[in-house]
This record gives sequence, structure tokens and C-alpha cells, in this order.
Amino acid sequence: MPIHEYACRACGSEFETLVRSSDTPSCAACGSLDLDKKLSVFATQGEKSADAPAGCGTCGNPAGPGACRFN
Repeated sequence: MPIHEYACRACGSEFETLVRSSDTPSCAACGSLDLDKKLSVFATQGEKSADAPAGCGTCGNPAGPGACRFN
């Protein structure tokens, strides 16, 4: 089951949901079927450039310790 991202035309809510091929998704906030499917962005892992800052290694934020909301 793939996860798809949607924006509701009726209330403006944005959400993601698991959708089977036989399902018709509805807005998580208002139940409307008038949805726009958004283009999902996926993460990739690549090589680090020499000028990229080194992160703290715990959360992956390249700005280092204390940069993310979890530190």
C-alpha cells in the first residue's frame, strides 16, 4: 500500500494516507472527496560535499547539536 499526499479543495487541509488501488481517499479533516494529489518528495542518500557542515549524528540535521527540535 503506497502512501499518497493530498490537499483538500474544500477545507485546504493537507494530509497523507495509505491508499489501496480499490480505495477512494477522503479528506481526514472534513471527509470531502474533492482532493488534489500532491507530488510526494522522497529522501535520498548521497555523498556529502566537502563544504557541508558535519552534523551531530543523532538526528541527521547538518547544522549540528541543538539545531533540531529534538535536542
